[in-house]
Amino acid sequence: MLKGNAIIGQSGGPTAVINSSLAGIITKAKECSCIKNILGMRYGIEGFMSENIINLGSEPNETIQKLKITPSSSLGSCRHKLKDADLPKILELLKKYDIRYIFLIGGNDTMDTIHRIEEYAKQNNYEMIGIGVPKTVDNDLFGTDHTPGFPSAARYIALSVLQAGILARDMQKVDQFVIFQCIGRKAGWLPAAATLAKKDPSDAPHILCLPERPFEKEKFLNQVKRCYKDCGFVSIVCGEGLAFEDGTPVSASQVKDKFDNIEFGAMGGTSVAVALHSMISASFGFRGEFQITESLPMCAADRAVLQDIEEAFETGKAAVELAMQEKTGLMVTLNRKPGNKYEFYTGSIGLKEVAIKAKPMPDEFISGDGFSVTQAFLDYAKPLVGPLSEYANLKYKKFN
Repeated sequence: MLKGNAIIGQSGGPTAVINSSLAGIITKAKECSCIKNILGMRYGIEGFMSENIINLGSEPNETIQKLKITPSSSLGSCRHKLKDADLPKILELLKKYDIRYIFLIGGNDTMDTIHRIEEYAKQNNYEMIGIGVPKTVDNDLFGTDHTPGFPSAARYIALSVLQAGILARDMQKVDQFVIFQCIGRKAGWLPAAATLAKKDPSDAPHILCLPERPFEKEKFLNQVKRCYKDCGFVSIVCGEGLAFEDGTPVSASQVKDKFDNIEFGAMGGTSVAVALHSMISASFGFRGEFQITESLPMCAADRAVLQDIEEAFETGKAAVELAMQEKTGLMVTLNRKPGNKYEFYTGSIGLKEVAIKAKPMPDEFISGDGFSVTQAFLDYAKPLVGPLSEYANLKYKKFN
């Protein structure tokens, strides 16, 4: 077994359960005699390169246990796009701090980061083990049934749209429509999750605008007209990455991050919700509201799914277990056991297969008209999110 120090980093956007994965890694690593010290990257790989390194092994066990229910990214995050010129510096620091185990918690770009570090170390005959731990509320990480963080964010979205839909129903004489915008660049998993509390066709949401389908203005407005006629108000949920057939974002946003991804929450363009609001108001003269939550679903620990917390913790432990088997270049996966009762187990997939790839919603999860989901999606997502609130519905029986 390799003997040396282990280091853990978090990258990209947070989730309500990312710190549970951190707690899982620390907890399991403390049991391993070959790991001398458990270190942390303060602000991801960017912080590591500036030697902003902390001693996680010195933290009391009580603090590590509380991490399981602590929101955001306790180590601090970054969105540094790793360059080839960074790799010699990283290798130098790995040697300096005798780091033999690297665990990075993150999404697609994070998996690419650890894959490149692990490959570079191998090419330069430096023995180390690199394991990725999945994380993203977008649920678009390739190779895993779902990602830790998605179930809790999905519950946040489902409850928010349910409650906002009740408000919109009761306020329909004031506001005729409401638009709820979800995070997620190219994947519609979170907008789709808005349907999980829906019991009746008149319940919110009425229309989904998913990034997997090109936006067609006339078809969308026809849907709005139909729903208003049927329900008296319209509830719309859209993904922030919604785009026209030619790839132009509906938001008209132009600002990009270091990974060349459009920053839908940044200045430089309107939001999808505002763009759709303008279309509806101009076409029908309706008054409406829009709700843009941005990072709230990523950190709402009060709405976290307990099962999600435990799965995140288990992925952290599984990462260390893989390392202790002297396996490297892998990402931990969550897999679903066959059968009617939901059960999961951890597995692994090569980082090379995961890095930079994305997992959009499959066609069988999206309705034929593109504005809703199928039963197959509900069967997939409901076991992850669990029971949701149910509220009273008055009969509205007229008094004679």
